[in-house]
Amino acid sequence: MSLSNVFNIAGSAMNAQTVRLNTTASNLANAESVSSSYGETYRARHAVFEVQPLEQQSLWPAGESEAGQGVRVGAVVESGAPLRQEYSPGHPMADENGYIYYPNVNVVEEMADMISASRSFQINADIMDTAKQMLQRTLSLGQ
Repeated sequence: MSLSNVFNIAGSAMNAQTVRLNTTASNLANAESVSSSYGETYRARHAVFEVQPLEQQSLWPAGESEAGQGVRVGAVVESGAPLRQEYSPGHPMADENGYIYYPNVNVVEEMADMISASRSFQINADIMDTAKQMLQRTLSLGQ
């Protein structure tokens, strides 16, 4: 792998972490939204990452796995966790049975996910900076 590929790989990781941060922010923004029906209630969303495969001709023998050239968001999926249901017959959003529905967002998990994503983003920024410094030092060897 050439040193210039480091920029593409770290950049793809930073893009993926940006999507992860955006979905986490959306989840936190909707954590306490109320709905009157089960079907209309906001559901937590999570980014699913996948390896971005090499686009060039494979150098690996048949049947062996090959390295990727970064990461990408394969999908943004809704959480399958159950929604919170609360009996509140006096609430204006209550259904005919007196229930209101809250999203399946766990604020503690979302905050931990946000910290993890922001640290991953920062690490990839540091990797790009280190690669840049290495390239600059390599160029200065010829002086």
